Order: sequence, then structure tokens, then C-alpha cells
Amino acid sequence: MSLAWSSIICLFLLASVEAVSAAHIYQGQQDLRHSGQKQFQKKAVSRHKAIIVDKSGHGDFSKIQSAIDSVPSNNKHWVHIKVKAGIYREKVNIPGDKPHIVLQGEGKKKTIVDWADHDSSAQSPTFLTMANNIVVKSMSFRFIFVVNHVEQNSYNYPKYVHSMTPAVAAMISGDKSSFHNVGFYGLQDTLWDEQGRHYFNSCTIQGAMDFIFGTGQSLYERCSISVLEACPGEAVIGFITAQGRTGPNDANGFVFKNCNIHGFGKTYLGRPWRGYARVLFYQTKMSDIVQPLGWQPWNSAGHEGRITFAEEDNFGPGSNTSQRVSWLKKLSPLTVKEMTSTRFVDMEGWLNIHHRL
Repeated sequence: MSLAWSSIICLFLLASVEAVSAAHIYQGQQDLRHSGQKQFQKKAVSRHKAIIVDKSGHGDFSKIQSAIDSVPSNNKHWVHIKVKAGIYREKVNIPGDKPHIVLQGEGKKKTIVDWADHDSSAQSPTFLTMANNIVVKSMSFRFIFVVNHVEQNSYNYPKYVHSMTPAVAAMISGDKSSFHNVGFYGLQDTLWDEQGRHYFNSCTIQGAMDFIFGTGQSLYERCSISVLEACPGEAVIGFITAQGRTGPNDANGFVFKNCNIHGFGKTYLGRPWRGYARVLFYQTKMSDIVQPLGWQPWNSAGHEGRITFAEEDNFGPGSNTSQRVSWLKKLSPLTVKEMTSTRFVDMEGWLNIHHRL
């Protein structure tokens, strides 16, 4: 073999070795990058502080609000506040500068927050959260009524509640908020789903009049919608929803998927709080308390074409749409698919982090 050929072969072998090494280095960099992403997500979930609230005095705090107050402003790491069983008589407020809080009780019927404030809807919430990235699990928020000078609540004494006043059990104003196995109990304006992207799973919402209202972009999945009588002894029909979308291109709206509508108060599915209200009931069980018309136009009479009220694949005696209002919307299969997916509220993956907390 000539010297020239030997040189060519050596150069070829060196180039091959360099290409293989470069490939290994690139793959290693890719593995490190993916590993780094996974480690970052893991840190985002695992780096959190735990605080115990026990009204009997055996925790870090005896009040939920005291535990929230202890969280630093502009908090960047998850703080897990575990609330022991009991009835907590207090207003609970998570301000906008305290994100990344997990508030977890020991069960809907075990960890309960009660309060009574009848001044106005904005003033009355038992629970208010203004912060982003909030997770609430396994607890309930109730609004207390005063009947014959005696405090009662709609959860234990639903047939004896006669006062039709603002009764906000919870007001949700932050973005990226999720609720799992949480109870909201009131009569009028129970759950103010005010703004932001929200996810509710296996929750109970109880009320009679406009008891799920606001301009939130929210998915309610496998939730129990418990309807009370609006005014016992009177021929008053209630409303489940009062959605507040204000423009045709706004992303917000309420979607109820695989839910259950039941109770003993006659009800409509909703009425528009604002002119472009959007509500979809999908694969939901409806008892006969749902009125045949289904919906009312309220202040949007004459402009019903702007409203998006829709029903798809529901079941039960109240789901018959043959006598529904003429302006009930028929959505395309693609729109139904988009609205009933978790991507309706989450296109970034924040729910995956919430589920792991």
C-alpha cells in the first residue's frame, strides 16, 4: 500500500471517530437538557414548605389566615398548608402577592370554613383568592345565614334558609387555580368565578340563584351541582349560571363536563350576566328540576344571537332539549372537543404540576 493511500485511510478513520464523538457529545447534551427539564419540574413540585393548621392548637397555627399571612410576599416556591379537620370560623384571603400555595383539608365534610357577611357580593366571600397558581383540596367553604336571629348554614339546613341576599362562599380571581374535592355552599352568588383560568374536579357547588357566576375561563369536571329552592313557598325559579363574557372573541366561559345537576329547587341552566355569555353543559346528568326552556335571556332579550348557551350529549329527565329556547346554540364537533378538553384552560402544562402536589 502506498504512502498516499495510507494517509487517506488514516484521515477517513480520524473523521469517523470525530463524527461519532460529536454525536455522543450532542446526545449527551440532549440527555442533560431533558434531564435538567425533568429535574426543574421535579424541583418545582418537591421544593415546598409544609405548614400545619389545627384549631385545637397542635399545629403551627390555629387559624388558616395566620398560616397564609406567614407566607412571604412574591413567594416562588410551593407552600403546602395542611388544615386539620374542624369548623374554622374565619374569612380566608390569599392576596395577589402570595402565589404557589396548596391549601389542603382532610375532606369536604371534615375541614369546613364558615363565615357570615351580608354587606355585598364583593365584601361577603368566605374565601377569596387573588393570587395565581393556587391549589385547594378536600375542604369546604360555607356562607352562614341568620334565620330568626339564629345562625344557620345552607349545607345543614337548606330548607330553612329564606334570606335571598348575596352569599358568596368563594371568589376566585387569580389565574391557574385548581380545586379538587372542594365544597362551596351558599344560596345566591355562591361561587364567584371572577376571572382567570380555573379547573374544578369532583367539587360540590350548592345554591339557588346565579350561584356560579363571573367571567372565569373554567372547566368543571365531575362536579355535583346541588340546587336549593330560591324562595321556599314561593313560585320562584332559580338559575345555576350567570356568565359574564363581554366580547365575541373573549376566551372565557364555563364548561360543565360529566357533572350531576340535582336537588329540590326548580332551576334554569343559566342566564347571561353580560351580553356574550358562554356556557356549555356536556355529558351531564340533569334531573327533572331543570326547566324545559333551559335558559333565559335576562337583560339580553332581543340580542340572544350574541349568547352561546349550548348542551351536548347530556342525559336524565331534565336533558330533553325539544322545548328549549330557540336560540340554543349548536356547536361544531371541533368546538365541543376543544372546550371539553383540559386544554380549554391549560395549554402550558400547569395542571400537570398541580396534580402532582
